[in-house]
Amino acid sequence: MQATAYTYDPDTRSGQVLLDDGTPVPFDAAAFDAGGLRLLRPGQRVRIETEGDSGAPRITLVTLQTL
Repeated sequence: MQATAYTYDPDTRSGQVLLDDGTPVPFDAAAFDAGGLRLLRPGQRVRIETEGDSGAPRITLVTLQTL
């Protein structure tokens, strides 16, 4: 699934992404670390993997979206 980076705190390695419908979804340090990223800037397109129901998904991976 694709999303847009919305917030990112480098100290906690956590933040939020915006789904394409505008819904903000938080991610934790474990999801950030799983993607192998070192930095994330607001506005970057990212690929995310989630688990759980669509009403309250939990992000398990955040990585940059590549073509």
